[in-house]
Amino acid sequence: MAEVLSQNEIDQLLNDVKSGSEHKEKSEVHRDVIPYDFRLPNRISKIQLRTLQNIHENFSESFSSFLMTKLQSIVNINVISVDQIYYSEYVLSVSNPACLYKFEVTDTDIKGILELSPELAILFVDRLLGGTGDNVKHSNLITAIEQKVLTVIIERIFQDLRKSWTIIGDYHFKLDRFEPDIDFAQITSQSESVLLISFEVKLGEESYMMNLCFATYAFDSVLAKLNNQNFSTIRPIKYKGTTARNILVRNLHKTELAVSVKFGSAKVSIKDLVGLQKGDVVILQTKVGSEMEVYTNDKLVFFGMPGNVNNHKAVKITRKLENKEEL
Repeated sequence: MAEVLSQNEIDQLLNDVKSGSEHKEKSEVHRDVIPYDFRLPNRISKIQLRTLQNIHENFSESFSSFLMTKLQSIVNINVISVDQIYYSEYVLSVSNPACLYKFEVTDTDIKGILELSPELAILFVDRLLGGTGDNVKHSNLITAIEQKVLTVIIERIFQDLRKSWTIIGDYHFKLDRFEPDIDFAQITSQSESVLLISFEVKLGEESYMMNLCFATYAFDSVLAKLNNQNFSTIRPIKYKGTTARNILVRNLHKTELAVSVKFGSAKVSIKDLVGLQKGDVVILQTKVGSEMEVYTNDKLVFFGMPGNVNNHKAVKITRKLENKEEL
């Protein structure tokens, strides 16, 4: 229920309005003012940033799989952040000396920097050369020999980036040069905005940082494609108009499997085995004209008959294994 004012309270309010005291009290109320910088680097919208994050999450999965195979160790790569900042802020965050690879995207004006933490770069070199990663180098300066060893990693990063970016278009990432100093790897002016994508590389129990920095002044063509295309499902352009089942079946058809044929078996005593000489004949238990067992990856799948095709030994598939009792 609303509070009922007494006559004295009503008179007091009327007197305050006439004297202007109420207006004075309101004017003395301080409000917090939030400063707004109209130069904020907001060239890319939040939806576009989310799409770019999904693209580079696909890249991190592909690159981590390569590292696990190459380094023979468990590697996890996660996208930590996708931000728009000033290039001057990024320059201040880079260590000196650093491990920087300046690159460009062909047929566009997009330039960027791939930054590996010096500790991660030295660890890659040690593991690629057969080390365990325990011997930590005291200097963070990457030598010319170490740069040559890291070429395998850098080329694979650009290759996986190209595959991940195929949902936008066919972009090629071309390495320009290696730079240990951020002042000599300038890709835009200090006041311009850049797109910074930060990755966390977990190798064993240790974590390292890897960054991708793109100059956003030339991103208009990429942003236009991000606006026009439907990214509800992250799928490369070459797979557009097909289903996931067709893609899987197509790739399975290209998969190679080891096939072996068992012509027969025999039981031989150790005495006879030791006495075998050139020209001796071992009688198999398989009868002449009987089917041979055909294995794929050591699993019995087919039966066949031996023969010759174009002067090559061959086996003709006669039937598929249907009854498990035949095993």
